[in-house]
Amino acid sequence: MQCFRRQPILSKAQQNLLLEESRKVAALNGKRLGLQDDPDLKFLLRGSHLLKVKSESWRRERFYKLQEDCKTIWQESKKVLQSPESQFFSIEDIQEVRAGHKTEGMKKYVKDVPENRCFSIVFKGNKNTLDLIAASEADANHWVSGLRKIIAKNNNLNQRQKLQHWIHACLRKADKNKDNKMTLNELKNFLKEINIQVDDNYARQIFEQCDTSKTNTLEDDEIEIFYKILTERKEIDRIFSEQSKGKETMSLDDLVGFLRTQQHEENAGSKLALSLIEKYEPNKTVKGQRSMTKDGFQMYLLSADGNIFNQNHTRVYQDMNQPLSHYYISSSHNTYLMEDQLKGPSSTEAYIRALTKGCRCVELDCWDGPNSEPVIYHGYTLTSKILFSDVIKAIRDYAFKTSLYPVIISLENHCSLEQQKRMAHHLHTILKDMLLVAPIDPNATTLPSPEQLKGKILVKGKKLSPETEEVSDEDEAAEMDDEIVKKEFEQKRMSEKLKLAKELSDTVVYCKSVHFKGFNNTSPQAYNEMSSFTESKALKLAQESGTSFIHHNVRQLSRIYPAGRRTDSSNYNPVDMWNVGSQIVALNFQYKGLEMDVHQGRFQDNGFCGYVLKPEFLRDPHSEFNPKAITKGPWWTPKKLKVKVISGQQLPKVNKSKNSIVDPRVIVEIHGVQKDYDKKQTKVIDNNGFKPMWDETFEFKINVPQLALVRFMVEDFDTATKNDFMGQFTAPFLSLKRGYRHIHLLTKNGDQYSSATLFVHIAIADSD
Repeated sequence: MQCFRRQPILSKAQQNLLLEESRKVAALNGKRLGLQDDPDLKFLLRGSHLLKVKSESWRRERFYKLQEDCKTIWQESKKVLQSPESQFFSIEDIQEVRAGHKTEGMKKYVKDVPENRCFSIVFKGNKNTLDLIAASEADANHWVSGLRKIIAKNNNLNQRQKLQHWIHACLRKADKNKDNKMTLNELKNFLKEINIQVDDNYARQIFEQCDTSKTNTLEDDEIEIFYKILTERKEIDRIFSEQSKGKETMSLDDLVGFLRTQQHEENAGSKLALSLIEKYEPNKTVKGQRSMTKDGFQMYLLSADGNIFNQNHTRVYQDMNQPLSHYYISSSHNTYLMEDQLKGPSSTEAYIRALTKGCRCVELDCWDGPNSEPVIYHGYTLTSKILFSDVIKAIRDYAFKTSLYPVIISLENHCSLEQQKRMAHHLHTILKDMLLVAPIDPNATTLPSPEQLKGKILVKGKKLSPETEEVSDEDEAAEMDDEIVKKEFEQKRMSEKLKLAKELSDTVVYCKSVHFKGFNNTSPQAYNEMSSFTESKALKLAQESGTSFIHHNVRQLSRIYPAGRRTDSSNYNPVDMWNVGSQIVALNFQYKGLEMDVHQGRFQDNGFCGYVLKPEFLRDPHSEFNPKAITKGPWWTPKKLKVKVISGQQLPKVNKSKNSIVDPRVIVEIHGVQKDYDKKQTKVIDNNGFKPMWDETFEFKINVPQLALVRFMVEDFDTATKNDFMGQFTAPFLSLKRGYRHIHLLTKNGDQYSSATLFVHIAIADSD
């Protein structure tokens, strides 16, 4: 969340005074980040001219400079008159800083410039990448190293430090004339900036309470008093007072009691309590007394230890030695697309984004390209084309940055024999030892495990039988992901057999694509054969033959993909497919919404490694589980979930206009088997996104906890138009921690907000 104000015209003396004050503030913020006297930070604070690159013919010199808050970059812009905000971007918006020619723009447009002078700033979400050329290698190094340091340090700030940093930055920006004093009008404008609407009387009341010097301005200690009033958390004060029995500090025994009775920590005892005091108590004297102040208690509740998501589940904790078919696998559909499926751009960046989000199965639609080089795009549409070789390079570079577990390349092959051979050549020469080309165990009768395949890239595609050099057109048509493409394909090749290059066929080991012939087929599929199903076909099978589908998925991999009518790249709900044990439930990662929220929630589990072990009853070849008709069995362990939504903190502005304040409400949803689906919502809080209070309790019954996910969503209520999404967090029910917990909200793109949270109480008990 940023606060921008157009600067007034100042005299030379005022400018000098402002410059000196700015240096002091920058030094303070540099110290907060642990980068005081850092040469890269000093360089960025001075700023430098850089060449901004947009195309082969568009290169413009622009001045870039880190602001005194050490988290905002100012860039010279020709759009400043229409949109002053276009001159700024936040460090928090940056996904990655890449040195050299490492983006599509750099590869296309700056081959004439040495790599050591080039770097790119890649943003989260759909904001365009910033490709830049520095005047020298030294300047480029300062920018790359400096930005990476600031991003890393900023990510390591605790929630309290982030809030303090942000509020002080906004306070300074609200100080229009930069005299380090705040007038009543400046205070009112500041409150609007941070998402609070107050009437004039209340604003004056706060102002007079802080203005102890009676000068009609707030300065120094008075601004600190205002900061303390602003950040006061009465709901936490109340809990602290109850647990400390009204004392100023919470004793070690009191803290142990709280961790045991309220937080239900498994290892609640003196050892855990002392570790929390050591980590979060800011007062050294109190820490020495093995006690905790209210400040330390609040810092604990805002930390990872006070998070609703079980921190044990943020690392790989599940058994990774079972066959691949026993895991849910994070999977993407039409991975190359950034937008819609008719005319949207294709990009290697889409693969990078998916892989860094933990995706372990990516799709490549391959077609003949010019100069004997295969290309990837959505066939028979206006989507742009990218080189197959560039995509394989991106997969090589990013496959194992987020997770070391195997990546599956799902090939949809429309290429001639010549270009298929070229595809095989690129797979071997680019991926080298990463590419799996032979079985791990030639005598095995089940798929290998994720652990056995660590660091390996598998190819899913057609494979020749020993007796033929062709594959059936029926099988190939069955693999088509789009009804339009499928129809074109069938018209062109109705009477043909498809030639398949042996070189490409040989890259397929464990993921041989075959046509599905039913659950009662007399000759069952080999363990290394897998079928793909459109969402409608899979849903029909799940409804009519759910238990048979589960049995099939114990041994075989199955891939589900969105219907071709979804030309806007929208998604189906993956939960129904997971409920019958389907592993590769592919979604359009480029389309944001509930379905991707649920997907990210499922794969938050097990260290975000892209593989989540299915419940035991979905791994049992004799399972009698049917998600559409729940009966008693090992899956039937009913729980009662009680959620108290207490408060929100620093919720984001939806409308960036100064006078727009959000009216938030919270929706709690249960996703799982049909019997468990439920949804409840709080009342709307008018004109307060900074710290709204709800204090509302909801109760849910969950019959199959192992398949349930809980989604917390915050929206801005509007009587006249559709409510705006503000933030959400989704997690498996079994990953929720009990007690008083903070929920750290995610953006529509699935990235964490710097300081937007919900404060809740979670109670879980056995149900009848």
